[in-house]
Amino acid sequence: MSTLEKTRSKPQEPKASTTQISGSQAVLEALIQEGVDTLFGYPGGAIMPIYDALYDYNDRLKHILVRHEQGGIHAAQGYARTSGRVGVAFATSGPGATNLVTGLADAMIDSNPIVCVTGQVFASLLGTDAFQETDVINITTPVTKWNYQVTDATEIPSVLAKAFYIAKTGRPGPVLIDITKNAQIQLFDYKGYEKCDHVRSYRPKPIVRNEYIEKAAELINSAKKPFVLFGQGVILGRAEQDLKNFIEKGGFPAASTVMGLSALETDHPLHVGMLGMHGNYAPNVMTNECDVLIAVGMRFDDRVTGRLDKYAKQAKIVHLDIDPAEIDKNVATTVPVWGDCKETLPILTQLIQRHDHSAWVTEFRELEKKELKEVIQDELNPTSDVMTMGEVIKVLNELTGGDAVIVTDVGQHQMVTCRYAKFNKSKSNVTSGGLGTMGFGLPAAIGAWYGTPERDVVAIIGDGGIQMTIQELGTIMQFGAKVKILILNNEFLGMVRQWQQLFNDKRYSFVDITSPDFVTVAKGYHIEGNKISERKDLRSALKTMLDHDGSYLLEVMVGKENNVFPMVPQGASVSEIRLK
Repeated sequence: MSTLEKTRSKPQEPKASTTQISGSQAVLEALIQEGVDTLFGYPGGAIMPIYDALYDYNDRLKHILVRHEQGGIHAAQGYARTSGRVGVAFATSGPGATNLVTGLADAMIDSNPIVCVTGQVFASLLGTDAFQETDVINITTPVTKWNYQVTDATEIPSVLAKAFYIAKTGRPGPVLIDITKNAQIQLFDYKGYEKCDHVRSYRPKPIVRNEYIEKAAELINSAKKPFVLFGQGVILGRAEQDLKNFIEKGGFPAASTVMGLSALETDHPLHVGMLGMHGNYAPNVMTNECDVLIAVGMRFDDRVTGRLDKYAKQAKIVHLDIDPAEIDKNVATTVPVWGDCKETLPILTQLIQRHDHSAWVTEFRELEKKELKEVIQDELNPTSDVMTMGEVIKVLNELTGGDAVIVTDVGQHQMVTCRYAKFNKSKSNVTSGGLGTMGFGLPAAIGAWYGTPERDVVAIIGDGGIQMTIQELGTIMQFGAKVKILILNNEFLGMVRQWQQLFNDKRYSFVDITSPDFVTVAKGYHIEGNKISERKDLRSALKTMLDHDGSYLLEVMVGKENNVFPMVPQGASVSEIRLK
């Protein structure tokens, strides 16, 4: 038999099934395989091949054309916050990519899982100052969990798989993938998409160390005045029920950070309020009275701690967090519990003893009475003719039953809403916490609605913040997101004005802001609206807004110089919180 005949007679190895596709198609295939159904973006020259491929994917991917790239990434954030999934945003190179930076920074500090895909000039032009070329990798490195530039299409499947894995695991965060135009149009042999479940040197899920949990349990069991502080980590870890089991078994009073709101229903008998600069009086004061402070999924932000050298010095600190960088970063920990609270909380709950700390909880309730008398009563039931932000939120609570998703912008209205809004369900509070981004509210509410279209989504925004991203009304007009927009207009940049009043002798420097006729602007975008300035119209106007089948804008005129109290002055201890 000849050598050729011998070769022919051998069984042939089956060839791997391959199909030639473009890099752009590979991007969209990755989104589909990751379960993405909605993305937000704005086309441009450098990302045009991806948008051309998207034309053939309209039946599988819903693309929402925003009016500004910052609106796109904030919408992706809102989507991630209400859906619990990864938000996706597209932008072109240069100014398109740089317009994402604020949203990336916001998502980074608030731990929002986002994947951004940006177009880039041809690889051969990198570094030549080509038209709309920007070094987006170096620009975004400080504000992303990971970023990467693709110059060869064959990398796209594995890089996108890695991007989604990194964005959503461990402590979530934003990832940016920059793809050169040549890689977008390049054809390559596509062998399928495999989701990533491991990245060398990246350990998103820490090994649970039982010895530390046992030490934490011993400390907690010996406590006379234990106090639980919980943050967004509980929501991100899907550990809401685990938190509830923990505090109920131990009888622990529990307070929320701004980002942790809605992890525990507002009216739970052990929920003692919100922490922070404009938080409730009792939890701030009692932070410096407890003997064991148990922090769950929160990072001891300066707005929570106030002056660090006077923060909880009498207490032993137990800190449960998935990110080792947060442990001992701001507050020295007695017992660190590094791990996913979905794993660590149930183990800790098994080890703690059932306690009745009702006398300790009563001390919180007594301080609540003081705050109710000196602050809350006048805010929610004012006797003057001028409406307050608080009474608007009170009536909104009554009409929604605490079941709506509340999205806030940044400012006085944000703090008032966080103080008084009722939350019965998790993932109901969407706000810019760590970065404090004015302009966040409207686009985030659009994304929040797409993340949970079956729920009422109410965007509560100030007259300053709404004007930063008001163009996103055009996104609502074109795509029909049923967002209820509630503008609380005090004709000031209210939070800055409050500080100028209290700490700068009422030197109101450039905080008096003139606004357009918001209702007329909304009607220009074919969005129904109304404006009220009298209390007698409040309930019916809010009901009309909520009952309207579609988006709606309601402007409510509130007191010009009303302040948000209590308040921990900057540089003061949390126990020095002011009631007036």
